[in-house]
Amino acid sequence: MTTFKDGDNSESVRLLMDETTEQQRPSASFSYSNWVSNVKKSTKEAYESKPHSHWILLTLSCTSMLTAFPASSLLSRLYFSDGGQSKWIISWVAVAGWPITCLILLPLYIFRKIKPTPLNAKLVLAYTLLGFLSAADNLMYAYAYAYLPASTSSLLASSSLAFSALFGYLIVKNPMNASVINSIVIITGAMAIIALDSSSDRYDYVTNRQYFAGFFWDIMGSALHGLIFALSELVFVKLLGRRFFHVALEQQVMVSLVAFAFTTLGMVVSRDLQGMSHEAKSFEGGESRYVQVLVWSAVTFQLGVLGATAVLFLASTVMAGVLNAVRVPITSVAAVILMHDPMSGFKILSLVLTFWGFSSYIYGSSSRTPSTQAASSSS
Repeated sequence: MTTFKDGDNSESVRLLMDETTEQQRPSASFSYSNWVSNVKKSTKEAYESKPHSHWILLTLSCTSMLTAFPASSLLSRLYFSDGGQSKWIISWVAVAGWPITCLILLPLYIFRKIKPTPLNAKLVLAYTLLGFLSAADNLMYAYAYAYLPASTSSLLASSSLAFSALFGYLIVKNPMNASVINSIVIITGAMAIIALDSSSDRYDYVTNRQYFAGFFWDIMGSALHGLIFALSELVFVKLLGRRFFHVALEQQVMVSLVAFAFTTLGMVVSRDLQGMSHEAKSFEGGESRYVQVLVWSAVTFQLGVLGATAVLFLASTVMAGVLNAVRVPITSVAAVILMHDPMSGFKILSLVLTFWGFSSYIYGSSSRTPSTQAASSSS
């Protein structure tokens, strides 16, 4: 009888310890389902907090970024591969489409009876600074298009995501957590892999010095691109107050116009403007193809910038940075298919790491707590 009780007590103690251990052990399935439930709840709340027109406009803007920017990148590379030589011309084309935004903006003034936002000294200074930085950014990317395959230059351009996060944290006070920092480290590693694989995708007519010049200016352009995103959001928040969408369009027109003026001046000084007719005659496919490449480059780039400006206004630097990075694999795959760019094992590994960095960045951005967001917006 006593032996039976002792065994029963021992069994009870063991079962009780097992239950306690199970309760203390973290349940992966529970945490995952809880995370999915929170994401669904926050997504539903975000969707219901805005009118349908907001989401329609945001969808169109995202689509514009993901299609127009890759098309513009491929056309810029096509310009150089078919005989184009001038970096100033391809950077000038990037902002020559600024009247397209005016065609969208003017009907708003006429039919909705909206008055243009009055300019003041701070706005003029902000537009001038952003326009100058945009002109410099386009020129840096032109060097990348001249010396690098489109797939390589687009992969390097994904580093703009890291710079967007960094400058968004320093300038706009967007929060930065471990996942965002992890994404920066991963994307930096992906860029280093491309540098180690320079021999596999360098064109025969491009020297090592030119290749690494294109590599360097692509990274610098990405850094400047991230700075422009952060400064643009700062203009929205501090000077324009995120009031109406037509204000975002006005900002794009003014910045593009200033960039157009700076780039035109550069073309005149370098005498590339006067040499366009000669370049068109020697262009592969003739003058007609030359004009088509430049015109469609201007149209697609401006549509991409228009979409990016709308995303900045409707969402944030985070959303714009993610979309700007997501277009990278789209451009890389399109360049391999349409332009027969080389795709080595190192480049595929870099692409996989870039996807990993994107995922980490998106997760880190979506897992911000309400208190963090409130603190960010109050500052």
